[in-house]
Amino acid sequence: MFFRQHAAANATLSYFFGCAGHQKAVAVDVVAGDEDWFIAEADKAGVGIAFVIDTHVHADHYSGGPELARRLGAPYCLHESNKDRVSFAFDPLGDGQRLEAGNVLIDVLHTPGHTPDSICLLVRDLRRGDEPWFLITGDTLFVGAVGRPDLAGREREMAAQLHDSLQHKLMTLPADLEIYPGHQAGSACGAGLSGKPASTIGFEKRFNPMLSMSRDAFVSALTAEIPPQPADMASIVAANLRGVAPEPARA
Repeated sequence: MFFRQHAAANATLSYFFGCAGHQKAVAVDVVAGDEDWFIAEADKAGVGIAFVIDTHVHADHYSGGPELARRLGAPYCLHESNKDRVSFAFDPLGDGQRLEAGNVLIDVLHTPGHTPDSICLLVRDLRRGDEPWFLITGDTLFVGAVGRPDLAGREREMAAQLHDSLQHKLMTLPADLEIYPGHQAGSACGAGLSGKPASTIGFEKRFNPMLSMSRDAFVSALTAEIPPQPADMASIVAANLRGVAPEPARA
């Protein structure tokens, strides 16, 4: 397996990984304007991009996923709950669904809380073994923090869902499993994010204060001091639901 973590705008972390032997790759959480980077990385690796995935409909940045998928003729994937929200065709993903990119297997985990459609991606490399190697956590779990619960409204309800997603799905995974989040320090999608761009389930269990709380305490703590919402959030979400990012301003 090859693996690239790409630091993009707005403290966003994007991912490009796959199977060199079968020449298949996956692009995750592509930021608008970075499409050429993914195409260049695919060319360097000698692979085709089999899937373009967003872990949720983003509210802090314009997604480059739909444009990258159109340019390559690849499927663009979102959680199936977006069927009545998104105004363009996409491949719906369901909880427990498995995607195959050669020897690389990606299992979809529906983890609502940050947003209703949030997913995490559990990745295996069959050449390494059948056990999962790493988890792309989107905006569900960060290093040292968790996703904010208010972007869809109903913040206490969403915070309770996030607690359940974390405790019943992510914290049941092996302690040595690597995690790769959707943001690092500087993002508006959570509070208290570390500048460290990766961790493990075991490290987060031990040092992430949000993961040792009861459900009620978690909801109260997460909703007590919610940071300001991302600038231009409404227009960003609307554009991402249309699948068309605005043209960058020319100097």
